[in-house]
Amino acid sequence: MSVRATAAAATAATTLLALPLTPATADERDGGRLLLTVSGSRNTWIRGVRLECPAPKGHHPHGAEACASLKAAHGRPEGLTADRSRACTQEEDPVTATADGDWEGSRIAWRKVFPNACVLDAETGPVFRF
Repeated sequence: MSVRATAAAATAATTLLALPLTPATADERDGGRLLLTVSGSRNTWIRGVRLECPAPKGHHPHGAEACASLKAAHGRPEGLTADRSRACTQEEDPVTATADGDWEGSRIAWRKVFPNACVLDAETGPVFRF
């Protein structure tokens, strides 16, 4: 077998392996699965939780509210509705929030640093409240 034929076969095999084996279910089209994390300044601490929507599964303490917020934002954490009435101090104690997974078949890989935990909560609501 020539090098060109071997390369073509390898490319075809890789492409086939990347294809989904089954069509998306209704639940996958209506929601998603995300690994949510929050970490402190310089990664002095970290916590995380897996959130599955639309029927919340897992250990997220506000799963139903988090799923509803993400649904309204079309699964985009940057589109979450901020609570503008919430007053936060200007304390600098940065926290980093991440969301990785999929929403309605689209890949989500989001990361944002917030000045402190209060600002994180005000801007993301129940999604990162764990």
